[in-house]
Amino acid sequence: MRKIQIYLERIAGAKDIPIPDYMTDGSSGMDLYANVDKDIVIQPGESALVPTGIKIELPQGYEAQIRPRSGMALKHGITVLNSPGTIDSDYRGEIKVILINLGKKEFTVCRKMRIAQMIISRIWKAEMIEVEQLKNTKRGDGGFGHTGLVKNIIKEREGECEIK
Repeated sequence: MRKIQIYLERIAGAKDIPIPDYMTDGSSGMDLYANVDKDIVIQPGESALVPTGIKIELPQGYEAQIRPRSGMALKHGITVLNSPGTIDSDYRGEIKVILINLGKKEFTVCRKMRIAQMIISRIWKAEMIEVEQLKNTKRGDGGFGHTGLVKNIIKEREGECEIK
C-alpha cells in the first residue's frame, strides 16, 4: 500500500487531542477528535460546527474527505452535514466538522470524542471541452431512480413485491 506524508499542526490548546490515526490495519479513514473546551449539545434537527484542533498540509493532487462515523449515525442519528466535506490541498486553516443531529434525542459532543473520519484521496483535474451535442447512450438523460428499486422490474402483487 502506498503512503504519502501529511504535515499536521496542532492549534494552541489542542496538545492533548489525539492525532488522526487508523484504528485498524484495514481502516480507510482516520478518526478526527473534538477539540472543545466545553461540551456542545446538539438538539434534534440542529447542527454544530465542531473544531478538531488540527491543521494539515496535503500534497498537491490530494484532498481530505470528511465523512460520518457509522456508529454515531446508526446509534444516535449524528452525521456530517456536508458529507463528504472536502479539505483542499491549499487550505491551511483548522479542520472543523459540521455535525447534524437527525436523531430524536439531544447529543453531546465532548472533548476528545471521535466525531468523524478523514479519508485521503488522489484527485484528478478535469479539462472541460464544450461540444454541440454529447454522445447518446441507452440510459440517455434518465436519472433520479428511473431504473426502479432494483435492477429488474418490480411488480407489486398482493402487498408484496415480486422481482421479475
